[in-house]
Amino acid sequence: MSGKEKSPVASHRARRERQGFVRVEVNVRKEDAGLVRRVASALSDPARQAEARALLRHRFAEPSQVSLKSLLASAPLDGIELDRSPDPGRDVDL
Repeated sequence: MSGKEKSPVASHRARRERQGFVRVEVNVRKEDAGLVRRVASALSDPARQAEARALLRHRFAEPSQVSLKSLLASAPLDGIELDRSPDPGRDVDL
């Protein structure tokens, strides 16, 4: 192979990259390897990719970033006493 020719592996990876694929390496437990391969296969299969992607997004979607202020504003506060008692505490000798 001359210096200008790509290896078959490099050609394959370049072709897949042009098709919109990226190579991802993950480390999983041995018993999960088959599952991860099946998930990857479903995501790359045109017949199954839409359903697999929707299922995974629904289950593993990023939680919405809700601010504490909006979270508190939407909390049901019916029946919760929010007034503090006027107890000044105890005297402290300095």
